[in-house]
Amino acid sequence: MKHKPTSFDIAHLAGVSQSTVSRALNDSPLVNISTRQKVQEIARELNYQVDKNASNLRRQRSSTIALLLFEDPTSDDSLVNPFFLAMLGSITKACAAKGYDLLVSFQNLDNNWQAEYEDSHKADGLILLGYGDYRAYAGKLSQLHQHDTHVMRWGAPVAQWPGISIGCDNFSGGQSVTRHLLSHGYQSYAFIGDIGDKAPEFQSRYEGFLNALGNTKCRHQQYDAISSEEAGHLAASHLLEAPAGLPDAIVCAADIIAVGVLQQLKEAGVRVPEDIAVVGFDNIQLAAFTTPGLTTVQQNTAQAGEKLVENLLLAIEGHPTDDHLLATNLVVRQSCGCRAK
Repeated sequence: MKHKPTSFDIAHLAGVSQSTVSRALNDSPLVNISTRQKVQEIARELNYQVDKNASNLRRQRSSTIALLLFEDPTSDDSLVNPFFLAMLGSITKACAAKGYDLLVSFQNLDNNWQAEYEDSHKADGLILLGYGDYRAYAGKLSQLHQHDTHVMRWGAPVAQWPGISIGCDNFSGGQSVTRHLLSHGYQSYAFIGDIGDKAPEFQSRYEGFLNALGNTKCRHQQYDAISSEEAGHLAASHLLEAPAGLPDAIVCAADIIAVGVLQQLKEAGVRVPEDIAVVGFDNIQLAAFTTPGLTTVQQNTAQAGEKLVENLLLAIEGHPTDDHLLATNLVVRQSCGCRAK
């Protein structure tokens, strides 16, 4: 074949229509997997390259996804929660595998996100990432829903908020890490993390914590803290000053909170895990390098990125999608010992 191969050439060799070729090359679930594989194999043999500009012009598509990050208070200048840095990498990889570019920006509540991205054809859909105050942009979610914007949100499903979310099973994660502590005989607990309506992820982790304690008659208390080292440090200082004294174990709603807790305990001369156990949630990279190493709950960031992109592309193609929770995994390190109290 001397001329530049076209989708019509592939259609002829595969014995399918040109529209089927287009769908197969875009991994559309409307084409059965065997046909998709046959079409894609022929395309590789012909060294066929999709003309993205022509294809996008026909479909009024940009082949770009916009990722809007919530600005988090951080100890550096990134303003990005370390957990979401890992997920950013997996989302970028998932987009590249699907032939999509990724446009990353911080969420600006003053902007009309629909007009800024989909209406202007800068992006075919949006991914919202962050653990900020969800109440602050609940109105934005309603606006996006009313405009039929293609959007996926990472986080806990909330019945009164519209749209589809992909998240981890926060309840079972909070439950499993607390059960691990119970198995080592710890009798009194503190949970550090905001459990109000603005933080549904932390709320679910707290509910899992309470469920694990169940009828054990273990004492527990709770201190609010946003997802930051400073908030964890401050909450731990209040705990140190509490009349009841220190509990046996501290369950932190996020690793970044636990980092601040560990620092405050160290400054106060409290040993971990000899005097008190500390656990977190997220399994950020730093968790393996704290002193001692932090026992925590791992969220699968690779699978999370794939699911967010996969479900957003299904929505863009007009297919129904639904909320999805990913399983968590307990990662045991040295911050909780085997000494029963």
